Amino acid sequence: MNRDKYYEYDTDIYQDIHNLKEKIHDAKNLKNFKKELNNLERKITLFHAKVVKEIQGSSRLDIVGFHGQTIYHNPKERISYQIGDGKLLSQLSKKNIIYNFRQNDIANGGEGAPLAPIFHQLITNQYKLTLPTCILNIGGISNITLIKEVTGAHGIVSRDIGPGNCLIDSRVRKNSENKFDRDGILASSGERNDIIFEQAQDLFANRLNQDSLSFDTNDFDVSFARGLSLEDGAATLTDFTARVIGGALSSLLSNTDNKFCRVIVCGGGRKNNFLIEQIKKNSFKKLILQPIDDFGVDGDFVESQAFAFLAIRSLLKLPITFPKTTGCKKPCTGGELIRY
Repeated sequence: MNRDKYYEYDTDIYQDIHNLKEKIHDAKNLKNFKKELNNLERKITLFHAKVVKEIQGSSRLDIVGFHGQTIYHNPKERISYQIGDGKLLSQLSKKNIIYNFRQNDIANGGEGAPLAPIFHQLITNQYKLTLPTCILNIGGISNITLIKEVTGAHGIVSRDIGPGNCLIDSRVRKNSENKFDRDGILASSGERNDIIFEQAQDLFANRLNQDSLSFDTNDFDVSFARGLSLEDGAATLTDFTARVIGGALSSLLSNTDNKFCRVIVCGGGRKNNFLIEQIKKNSFKKLILQPIDDFGVDGDFVESQAFAFLAIRSLLKLPITFPKTTGCKKPCTGGELIRY
């Protein structure tokens, strides 16, 4: 039985998250806004407690995987900061909680992200996808997982590519009543500003070329599109995002086995038809982008299912991160268990 269900933050929490993220640009800001972070953490935890209560009304819950909300991620500083009180959630829900998934990886030399690759490997195995398989996740940040074997740490390689939906969403959110560009309608009705487009490429060239496996949404500032209309801004940002993703896919895959020409796409960005078409235009000609839904997987819930899977692996003390996914020194388990 499919029990996937989406619970949306209320307007206050949604706005508080984005307002705080825009204020926090370094580790010092985490201390400066500690009170606001604590208040938001409580709100988010209470929200999740309510959701857990609703879910357990019709299902048996043995353990809850609680990722929390990422507020600041900086691989150079070895910081990945998520708000969400696992202890409070356990008390309120009367359940065992696994949270704090990233810190053990960071303590072992990793960047704490990306975390989903081991689940991508499981999907490849369960749905008998042809190997090698390439999975592109377009969330706020875009990342890619290459799967050459269905078991074992050596069979997966992953890294963040750059912006996914974050620039487009930020622009739309700040200049309209919408939260994102549904189906890419705004971008498709606008025109790319070539001058600003070129400036964006120059602005982010060094950042995208840095030797890092992970990014934060705050690494990419939308202000370079200031002054453009809503539609032209969306078009320019979508083209820029597509250029980054398409270029990265071409670089990573064009010199590998021809079987890599098919890329399976998950995350909210897979629904932005205009973005997907632009990525195709900016990739080598043989590349085929195909939504993960075509293989019987609901692309809206890959991330949530991933953290349920990571919670179970953490409980069993199995590794969730690997040298070729986060840069950690050795395969690491993660997730802190709070027993009720």
